[in-house]
Amino acid sequence: MGQHHLKLPKMGESVAEATVTKWLKQVGDVISLDDPIVEIATDKVDTDITSEIEGILTEQRFKENEVVQIGEVLAVIEIDGETVDDMPAAVEQKEEAVIQMEIPEELETEVAPAAAMVLEDEIKNVESTVQVPLSSGDRFYSPLVRNIAKEEGLTLADLDQIPGSGKDQRLTKSDLLNYLKKVTQPTSTQAAPSNPSISPVISSNTRVESTQPSITGSDQILEMSRMEKLIASHMKSSLETSAHVQSFIEVDVTHLWDWREQVKESFFKRENEKLTFTPLFMTAIIKALRDYPALNSSLDGDKVIIKKDINLGMATALPDGNLIVPVIKNADHLNLVGLTKAVNDLANRARKNNLKPEEIQNGTYTFTNIGNFGSIMGTPIINQPQVGILAIGVIRKMPAVIETPKGDFIGIRRKVILSHSYDHRIINGATGGLFVKRVAEYLENWDETLPF
Repeated sequence: MGQHHLKLPKMGESVAEATVTKWLKQVGDVISLDDPIVEIATDKVDTDITSEIEGILTEQRFKENEVVQIGEVLAVIEIDGETVDDMPAAVEQKEEAVIQMEIPEELETEVAPAAAMVLEDEIKNVESTVQVPLSSGDRFYSPLVRNIAKEEGLTLADLDQIPGSGKDQRLTKSDLLNYLKKVTQPTSTQAAPSNPSISPVISSNTRVESTQPSITGSDQILEMSRMEKLIASHMKSSLETSAHVQSFIEVDVTHLWDWREQVKESFFKRENEKLTFTPLFMTAIIKALRDYPALNSSLDGDKVIIKKDINLGMATALPDGNLIVPVIKNADHLNLVGLTKAVNDLANRARKNNLKPEEIQNGTYTFTNIGNFGSIMGTPIINQPQVGILAIGVIRKMPAVIETPKGDFIGIRRKVILSHSYDHRIINGATGGLFVKRVAEYLENWDETLPF
């Protein structure tokens, strides 16, 4: 008899660890090919790890709610034949064009100073693994470790001094919590740290005393869900990383509205897909990104990475009120039918928690339709490490001045406000404003001959 080691596979370029949320098979269970063994959760998505072999589950290496590193053995399966120890192949990386961006001297005074860079993909889309320079090489810190360190006021220099027990001496959650416990444990006299090279110095922004909120007997106390904690951390980190600035523009979409009303029934009969405004807005955004490729980029230190592919993320509301951002890869290669099918498919599976990890990764620009909730406009937070996000407000009937060769008159038009948030470290006001203006132009001058 042999053994098969079921390892945590690579879940994406920026994912370094996952949490075991539920064991779907127990020790002694018979395992068939493609049987789901364990449910895991990353900072991006929840998914099942399936078996690539038949046998009997003989060992569970981790308990529920424990954190597992990529490549670690989750379970052991007894099989006929020799021991098997396979790992799925890593996902190939697509080439990206890297350019050096020089900020004109006259613009230097208006560019806000860059905030400390401590996050990624995106979560790379929500939080990524950050590479920290060490004297002996490179060291990586997971999003979970960085979040804990930030809450405790530890700097990257402090983290560098803590020994790690993970793969390649990576610092794990347990390592950090043990260190914090030793440093903050009250004693009659301050004990020296177990490792003399580690100094238990608390940075100036560490909270020594915390004020407890006033709670009465009638107050309801709710524990934040895991996803809510991740979203909260990601949003806060984005604001600390990027210099957010917004541009707004009002768009007359009467022509677009009328066109959709005319074709939506025939579209559904032909394609068996509901034609919403989302793929229509996306079509305009994709065209504008071609015109202004600087918005389809990310910032790496002092270098701007212009993305070759347009991978458009769309913020999707979940039944529990949280948001997730599935990504349409190579969206510029799809026609209106392709975009519509991709939008409907990803949105439906997102609400059912059936997305794959790779379907919420590697986005290059994000779109969110806040009009679905009745909002007129908003100031969306950039989805790191992207440099822009566009919010679409609710479409309203508005009185407007209509210009004609025979004079002006007041009429009822359908209008919407576009809210564009962008990273002012590399996107100046002119580029950010012209981009959203170009989106507006494509919407107002909708091409009725667009094939579908």
